[in-house]
Amino acid sequence: MKLHFAKYQGTGNDFVLIDGFDGLPVVDWPLVATFLCDRHYGIGADGVLLLSRGEQAPFAMRVLNADGSEPEMCGNGIRCLARYLYDTGRVGQGEFAIETGAGVIRPEVLPDLQVRVDMGVPRLTRAEIPMVGPPDERVVEEPLGAGFGTVLVTAVSMGNPHAVIFVPDVDKVPLKDWGPRIERHEMFPDRTNVEFMQVMGPRHANMRVWERGSGATLACGTGACAALVAGVLAGRMEREAVIHVPGGPLAIRWAEDDHVWLTGPADPVFTGEVTLPLERREAAAPAIQHSPPTS
Repeated sequence: MKLHFAKYQGTGNDFVLIDGFDGLPVVDWPLVATFLCDRHYGIGADGVLLLSRGEQAPFAMRVLNADGSEPEMCGNGIRCLARYLYDTGRVGQGEFAIETGAGVIRPEVLPDLQVRVDMGVPRLTRAEIPMVGPPDERVVEEPLGAGFGTVLVTAVSMGNPHAVIFVPDVDKVPLKDWGPRIERHEMFPDRTNVEFMQVMGPRHANMRVWERGSGATLACGTGACAALVAGVLAGRMEREAVIHVPGGPLAIRWAEDDHVWLTGPADPVFTGEVTLPLERREAAAPAIQHSPPTS
């Protein structure tokens, strides 16, 4: 089967986008996602975005991680999908609605073609995250034993779970060791995304992320939002700041109405056609035809 795709990236968080607005092919999408995201045998990406018609909004987005798991929401992903809808002439500049696993989200394409997204209200109790413990309790710099020692965790849900850990130097964090230990910690029944944040000042911070289902990535939009919220809850940051991730800066604002706003770039990389293998990844590498992105 041949499948047309577009590849987009937002601050280095890259996605294979499948346009199924007129109908998606019937395939095992979690398995296909693992193939498409493979950087040796597939196209290579942190995740797959499936565009379809929505029931509660004109458009709907389904996200699949590189391991085939399905998160509720992806901040960088929805910015990339919004830019794709703009590039293909389905929307203009301004605000519109996309249905997601975390509810209806309203991105806005700005004049400079960055995308601003109302990410909604953060969820802060253990039950909402979810995290083991008293259901109505908040988790702010709580000690967590993680096998390599004890860290202080602040837990936030942005429609998906996040564990934020403040560190003196993010570059010294052994991300591939600590990240998966915390992602799969027994305190997080649905696993969790993990953000390590070095606060540089009340309006600036550096962050590295270990994403649930994708591993180390260059950026995480919901993670940057969760990091700012955690910084405010811990008394370390103001409600508006720039979070610097390895892929670039993301502007985050936790407004007085409790909504969190995420602003950042989303850019086309290339479009093409990929031949899906009939069997699993052991099949021959696919033929991929690239063409320049439309803009």
